[in-house]
Order: sequence, then C-alpha cells, then structure tokens
Amino acid sequence: MATPTDRQPPRLDRRQREALLGFLFITPLLLWLVATIVWPLIASIHLSLQDVRIIGTTSEFIGLDNYGRVLGDDRFWGAVGRSGIWIVGNAILQTLLAFSAALALKRRFPGVRVARTWIILSWIVPTVVAVVIWRFLLNASGGGLINPLLITLGLTESGVGFFGSGETAFATLVVINSWRWFPFITVILLAALLRVPSDLYEAASIDGASAAAQFRYITLPLLQPTLFVVGLIGTLLSFNVFDVIWLLTAGGPSSDTTTVPVMIYETAFKQFRLSQAAAMSVITAGLLVAFAAFFVKVAKPKEAF
Repeated sequence: MATPTDRQPPRLDRRQREALLGFLFITPLLLWLVATIVWPLIASIHLSLQDVRIIGTTSEFIGLDNYGRVLGDDRFWGAVGRSGIWIVGNAILQTLLAFSAALALKRRFPGVRVARTWIILSWIVPTVVAVVIWRFLLNASGGGLINPLLITLGLTESGVGFFGSGETAFATLVVINSWRWFPFITVILLAALLRVPSDLYEAASIDGASAAAQFRYITLPLLQPTLFVVGLIGTLLSFNVFDVIWLLTAGGPSSDTTTVPVMIYETAFKQFRLSQAAAMSVITAGLLVAFAAFFVKVAKPKEAF
C-alpha cells in the first residue's frame, strides 16, 4: 500500500503548461499596465473625492461634490461637444487622405519605394517643429506663404485669418492634426492593401467590374478588420490630442477650440483645481470606455472575432 510520501505531485498536461507559460510571458506587461493605468486611475478617483487645489496642499474629503460641479457645468459639456466635432472632422479628413495616399502608393511607379518610406515624415516630425512650420506658413501679418498663394490664385482678396475666429481656428487645427496623423494611417492601410490577393482584382476585371465596384466589393470587405482597429484606436487617440491645440491656440479664441483635454489641463494647472480636474478625467475615461464598448459591439468585423 502506497504511503503519503510515495505519492507524486499531479503533473500538468500540455495545455496547462502552455497556459502557465503564456501567463508568465504576459505577467511583465500586466504589471506595467497596473503601474501605468490601473494605479493612476485609482489615484485619480481618490483625488476626485477630495478638495485639493494645489499639489502638496492638505485635502478634505467632499465625496461626489466635484462630480456634481462638473456634470452641471455647461462649459464641460461644451468641451465634450467640441471634442465630438473634433473626432468626426479628423476621422473624415484623415480617412480620405490616408485612403487616397494608400491607393496611390499601392501602384507601381518610379520612386514608389522612396515615397512609401518618406510618407511617414510628417508623423515622425516632433510636434513643436510641426507647429513652428505651420505658424510660419499661416502667418497672416506678413511672411506667411499660404495667404500670398491664395491671393495669387484669386481665392481671397486680403488673406485669411486662420486663427482669427473660432470657426476658422477649429477648421485649421483639424487640417493640421490630420496632416500630422494621416501618414500613420496610410502605412497601416497600405500594409493591408498589399495583402489583398491580386487574383481577385484580375478575376473581377475579366468579369467586367469597374474600379469602383472592385473597391466596394473586394477592397472594403477585406479591409474591414484593419478599418475597425484604425477606427477604434484612431478615435481614442484623436480625442486625447492636446499638444497641437495648446501650442497653436491654447483653446482660444474665446474657448472655441477648447476640447476636453485642454479644459482638464486649464482646470488643473491654471485654475488650480486638481480635484475637479481629476473628476473630469474620470468622467472622460468613463465616456471613452462606453464609446469603445459601443464601437466594438456595433462595428466589429465578423472575421476578426
């Protein structure tokens, strides 16, 4: 009869060993996510329940008062609305530019490899450098290059004040941000386009399908998984853009370009209301999570899940 000391510990089967090995591989990433996302979020929630105005000062627990102030503030919802318009404007313009560039770069022509490499240039340029370039190009008081070109073409008589009004400033920011980010999307779409079998297009051409029909029935369906990822990640990244807006307009004129990230920054570091800014951040995080869940439910491609 076997004694307890003779019993061997249960061995893991192959599937269990693979699962354990996979968990060990992702553990450093999980710890990194906890340190950079989960813990700061918990700290923000805790801060939002306090009454802290300046870093390092004493705090007082006030519960959900900050959330009540934020949710009842028309300026916050105005910033949310402008962020929504910002997302839609960037999504439309960036998608059109990225699709056009990707379809052009898919074709074979002299210098296509150089073009595919340097298309990413505007994305890798530091934001400060890009802002300086665009400030010089759009300068309306003299020295700018865009207004003289528009006057020469007869599109305007005295030039355009690109940052003179809220509407033109907002539209100008959308153009600049789209110019900065569309190359990144172009590279992703181009990689997906190059994976589409050329035999499908050849067969469609033999059957008499036009270029528009090929794009609708071949290109778009096969790009759905890529477009889904680009749409979700691009929307979240676009919502959180702060540097371009702050460096060019600082939310002006008259707060017409103040999006949610800009308002959070102003509340925390210009109005010195850290707890209220933390409450805005938590509410914004909740809105983004809700949007991501809705987007995944509505737009997820069947092939990817």
